[in-house]
Amino acid sequence: MSIKEQLIEDMKQAMKDKEAGKLRLSVIRMTRASIKNVEIDRKKELSDEEVIEVLAKEVKMRRDAMEEFRKGNRPDLVENLEQEVQVLMQYLPQQMTESEVRQAVTAAIQETQAKGAKEMGKVMAVLMSKIKGRADGKLVNSIVKELLG
Repeated sequence: MSIKEQLIEDMKQAMKDKEAGKLRLSVIRMTRASIKNVEIDRKKELSDEEVIEVLAKEVKMRRDAMEEFRKGNRPDLVENLEQEVQVLMQYLPQQMTESEVRQAVTAAIQETQAKGAKEMGKVMAVLMSKIKGRADGKLVNSIVKELLG
């Protein structure tokens, strides 16, 4: 079953759950709308890999918003966004641990033979193609900076 099909099935279940599935239903609807918008922009149906990219972007947007709401002292909105992220994470591949990311970064540095921070772009290009959707970009970026700097 593709991710899009899974989203449809889960949306149907959330509708049946009425009040208990309200948050889940709204998150799935927003996500399906985002997927549909990308499909319209690209004039083609998205593959599972492309759907994962859209899901990762949705998670990133919510995490960025959570940071801003924390700065603005809005714990109610932060909590709501955390719940939305939990719903979205169910559709993403298993996330890599920090040690797994470190190993991947080390391998990418050896592969590109990068020597310093100026060659960070090379490392990121190789790395992100391999771990796209499985690790947070900010974490990857900070580890690459740490190991190259």
